[in-house]
Amino acid sequence: QVQLVESGGGLVQAGGSLRLSCAASGRTFSYAMGWFRQAPGKEREFVAAVSWNGGSTTYADSVKGRFTISRDNAKNTMYLQMNSLKPEDTAVYYCASRSAFVISTTASAYRYWGQGTQVTVSS
Repeated sequence: QVQLVESGGGLVQAGGSLRLSCAASGRTFSYAMGWFRQAPGKEREFVAAVSWNGGSTTYADSVKGRFTISRDNAKNTMYLQMNSLKPEDTAVYYCASRSAFVISTTASAYRYWGQGTQVTVSS
């Protein structure tokens, strides 16, 4: 089992920045990981993903150029640096881990999920 705990969410004004962290514990292997988000009344959507060693990343078009995903396997922690935040970025952000090494943008490909952290961007 892998436990994932997100932190770093909060309230920020439009144009501001936040950095989310996802700490992994338990059977922590260096598998591919990702961030997803879910806004009220909407389906969960892919945000960003990183390969097992951090060498490959991919982003949703809506966050490309503004968000950066990274990981530190020595600390069993993944990050999401979010810059130039917009009100439409408001959502609960979830980190997730696969049981595979390659990236996926599909939520069903991820086996372990955190409880989520709220990000609210005011206009």
